[in-house]
Amino acid sequence: MRIGRTTRSACEPGGRGAVPYNMDMADATQTMLTVGMPTLAVLCGILINNSRLSDLKSSIDRRFDDQNRILDARFSEQKAELLRVEQVMDARLRHLEENR
Repeated sequence: MRIGRTTRSACEPGGRGAVPYNMDMADATQTMLTVGMPTLAVLCGILINNSRLSDLKSSIDRRFDDQNRILDARFSEQKAELLRVEQVMDARLRHLEENR
């Protein structure tokens, strides 16, 4: 039987460059390997990415906590300054009202 340019089938013992069919390995085993190996690789990738994302999230959370502490400190300083200005203005108004 002539297929293309070759006269022998690629699976025949005399075929060139072909791997003969392994009769010992069942079709179900071969299917499990061809489906299972990439699935395991994808699952390992998902687990690695999940751990990396968790590390990134904790790093970002730490940065936001630090930023919140800085902003809270600045707001408390501003609040103290405004309280002092309010007290000075109250004292001046009280002085003006008493001198009328």
